[in-house]
Amino acid sequence: MPTRAASTSAYQQGAVLAATPTELVVALYDGARRFLRQAGAAMVERDIERTHNSLRKAELIIAYLDGILDVEQGEIAARLHSIYQFSLMHLNAARMSQDPGKLEEVSTLLGELRESWGQIASEAGRA
Repeated sequence: MPTRAASTSAYQQGAVLAATPTELVVALYDGARRFLRQAGAAMVERDIERTHNSLRKAELIIAYLDGILDVEQGEIAARLHSIYQFSLMHLNAARMSQDPGKLEEVSTLLGELRESWGQIASEAGRA
């Protein structure tokens, strides 16, 4: 008999496989923001290892989002690239200064992008 964890994992895998590319981008933003919240909490608790691990996961997601940009989209891709590069530099500064406020700034920025992508996903779902 499958365990609850295995059932949850199978459900999540199915949801990812059924998601549109836009929905996947939204999920990546959600994941990055979740890791930034975890890193911020760990930073406040002065848990350096947990801060680093959570921060690294957020950075990997942002770098991935930057890496999959369609440069043929011109201005939009260039602006997103600038935002992602700023975010990565800001997270590095947060790591060095142990400033959870900088993590929140990046999370807020990603939240704004997430809302835009969420609207795109909703509109595509209605089409």
